[in-house]
Amino acid sequence: MADTPTPATAALAYDLVIFDLDGTLVDSFAFFARSHNRLATRFGFRSLDNEQIQTLRGKPAREIIQATGLPLWKLPQVVTAFRRLVSAEGHEIERFAGVDAALAQLADAGVRLALVSSNSAENCRRLLGEDNWARLAHVACGSSLFGKHRHLTHVLREARMPASRAIYVGDQLEDAQAAARAGIAFAGVSWGYATPEALQGAGPARMLDDVQAITALALA
Repeated sequence: MADTPTPATAALAYDLVIFDLDGTLVDSFAFFARSHNRLATRFGFRSLDNEQIQTLRGKPAREIIQATGLPLWKLPQVVTAFRRLVSAEGHEIERFAGVDAALAQLADAGVRLALVSSNSAENCRRLLGEDNWARLAHVACGSSLFGKHRHLTHVLREARMPASRAIYVGDQLEDAQAAARAGIAFAGVSWGYATPEALQGAGPARMLDDVQAITALALA
């Protein structure tokens, strides 16, 4: 695919918008915070009170993991256990208000939509809902916390899309780092897991202050 957009998409800032799920499209932070101490007891790392959790929201994932004393070799087990908790008990997790309309507007504008998430495909599909799932042209779920760049690169290849025509929308510093490693732009959201100040420090191409701002990604 050529770098120059076709006349039908000439007004688009990006032809491919790739989304993270948790904290970006669905409001799962409260569930994550409550699950943390259950998993800490099970896997033998430090529990956190609410004040500590809020403080750590501005830190990179490696610092958060270090603060909890979680050995990196246990991380895949903890991630798998969290996915299972979401599947079994995460019925309270809902999409952020306005997400359905924003995704529909992007799709109607001719933007290709994709999802790259560390959550399982089963959880992603249930949490997004069938209508939104059907709008996705490309899906790469189940990535490791520090391996999203590989999934972003895979989506670019699958879509035959130049990196300059794609943007990744996420809520964590690791999302910004993954986008940089994949060579694509990053848009940070202010309503997710990490603080807006932390994401702003990562130098995003866009900083989105509310869900409705997602639709602006379709416009040059």
